Amino acid sequence: MYNMTFEELSGDYSQERMDTVAKALEEVLTSALPQGCITVGVYEAAKSLNIDPDNVVLCILATDEDDVKDVALQIHFTLIQAFCCENDINILRVNNTHRLAEILGGGGGKQSGGEPMDLHCVLVTSPHSTSWKDPALSKLNRFCRESRCMDQWVPIINLPER
Repeated sequence: MYNMTFEELSGDYSQERMDTVAKALEEVLTSALPQGCITVGVYEAAKSLNIDPDNVVLCILATDEDDVKDVALQIHFTLIQAFCCENDINILRVNNTHRLAEILGGGGGKQSGGEPMDLHCVLVTSPHSTSWKDPALSKLNRFCRESRCMDQWVPIINLPER
């Protein structure tokens, strides 16, 4: 059984706890990437969710300050969040797309054709060949579960710059 502190019950996580969660997220992404278990982009994620939602283990929605005013993107986020909640897929919100780009493909955040990657939605899927038992993913799942218990259905993670 897990005993929560007063800060955790009120929804305020310590900086140390949030740093641990951010590090776990980075570990999950870096281990899933070489396995081909990452889907990047709002439309690509929607297609993947439609085809095989049971294979998705984590949904990451990423924004920067400029994206908050993008009504179309917020509508996409609402629909993706609703779908993920309905299908018991953990969701995290990340507020640093530049750092996410560094983790997923170097610092440029560019596709092979030179176009910028759409990092607003990133799905982590489970490899078909094995049952993926990643301790970092377990930490993220626990964090998401605890956040939902505090009515924070989409917790926000700050990915610190390196």
